[in-house]
Amino acid sequence: MSSFDLIVIGAGPGGYVCAFRAAQLGLKVALVDKRTALGGTCLNVGCIPSKALLHATEHVAWAKNHAAESGIKFGSVEVDLAQLMKKKDAVVTKLTGGVAMLAKGRKVTVVTGTASFTSPTEVEVKGEKETTKLTAKHFVIATGSAPVELPFMKFDGQTVVSSDHAIAFTEVPKKLVVVGGGVIGVELGSVWARLGAEVTVVEFLPKIIATFDDDIVRQFTRLMQKQGLKIEVGAKVTGYAKGVLTAERDGTKLEFPADKVLVAVGRRPFTDGLGLDQAGVELDEKKRVKVDAHLRTNVAHIWAIGDVVAGPMLAHKAEEDGVAVAEWIAGKAGHINWDLVPGIVYTNPEVASVGLGEDDAKKRGLAINVGKFNFAANGRAIAADATDGFVKIIADAKTDKILGAQILGHGAGELISEIVAHMEYGGSAEDLGRTIHGHPTMSEAVKEAALAVSKSAIHAM
Repeated sequence: MSSFDLIVIGAGPGGYVCAFRAAQLGLKVALVDKRTALGGTCLNVGCIPSKALLHATEHVAWAKNHAAESGIKFGSVEVDLAQLMKKKDAVVTKLTGGVAMLAKGRKVTVVTGTASFTSPTEVEVKGEKETTKLTAKHFVIATGSAPVELPFMKFDGQTVVSSDHAIAFTEVPKKLVVVGGGVIGVELGSVWARLGAEVTVVEFLPKIIATFDDDIVRQFTRLMQKQGLKIEVGAKVTGYAKGVLTAERDGTKLEFPADKVLVAVGRRPFTDGLGLDQAGVELDEKKRVKVDAHLRTNVAHIWAIGDVVAGPMLAHKAEEDGVAVAEWIAGKAGHINWDLVPGIVYTNPEVASVGLGEDDAKKRGLAINVGKFNFAANGRAIAADATDGFVKIIADAKTDKILGAQILGHGAGELISEIVAHMEYGGSAEDLGRTIHGHPTMSEAVKEAALAVSKSAIHAM
């Protein structure tokens, strides 16, 4: 039986980052995962492959719909789906291989198999050929999440599919219905619409990407519709049979023909088979691992991070959880600001947010000032044919402290980061507005939105 200072169960972004940081701090670490390829859902079947598909299909859409405007002629634009998938897989292989090299370089012991607690201090790892028993002073549960399955529409991997399947279709569906208008639904819906599928997004709530402000969602919805996605909101899905998805809205029955249905209604914490009862670890009412403010469970030497605990199910949040826990275990002063976890939708244009939105701030009765700036007035955006969308900064009316921001536009996921940085040190809208930005850049729209908080924008009235 092997003994370690720390055993991390789950090698996704939270788990492997936690293991690597702990190793940097001198701990003897084991990293356990059921996959031979490290990286978890994110690298293998989530964030990375979906972004590879989004990137490739953006080129397809541009070549078909916009190249001619710039005097670029391709003739017929054809897609070799098998090659596109091969490139996506190569991206995944490169990154998962890189994680494996880092694990080796940091002398992290990697154990492949399914881990379950047999006691509070011991886990059993069942591999394909053998079962290994490991003990440790500390454990970190980083087993991530799994797609939510509708009880009346079970995944079959062929017609009713999860996001895991929808990144690997061997042919373009003729009619794809996406159940759920959240991040995963609109991203993968965009991919297949660009490749020629007739895509309908069916959402139960009154709007898609429902965590964003209404003004952002209205414009985003129009842009997605312009790109060919049919958007049906306020519709409750009732079933799927004989190639037709059924739903109800205000007592009216709706029918949507579909040869494939992607169910993207959210993800659930994955604690299946972990044997948490053997360790004495408690779950909450949503079957998430219960933790305190330092991500420690009710068992003092067992911690949990990422999608398996309360909070946004985002890879970058899991990474920060992992770093902080490794530091706490090593006796260091770890830090996480969960109020400043950015959220991003990687469509084209992208949508990004951090902190409080305008709608939520008003619901809370906060006195705020809001600054907006449209990309249509940004020189780089005009030159790059990327004028859709705007930047919005929300600041406290008395102190000018930035409370939040939302961006709809090309590269919004990159642009949001500087706002996060300003918010991390408690910066004001004026601080952001007086920060020099290169010209011409899309980031100047962020500067102008910050100036607009005090009605001082230079390039807008």
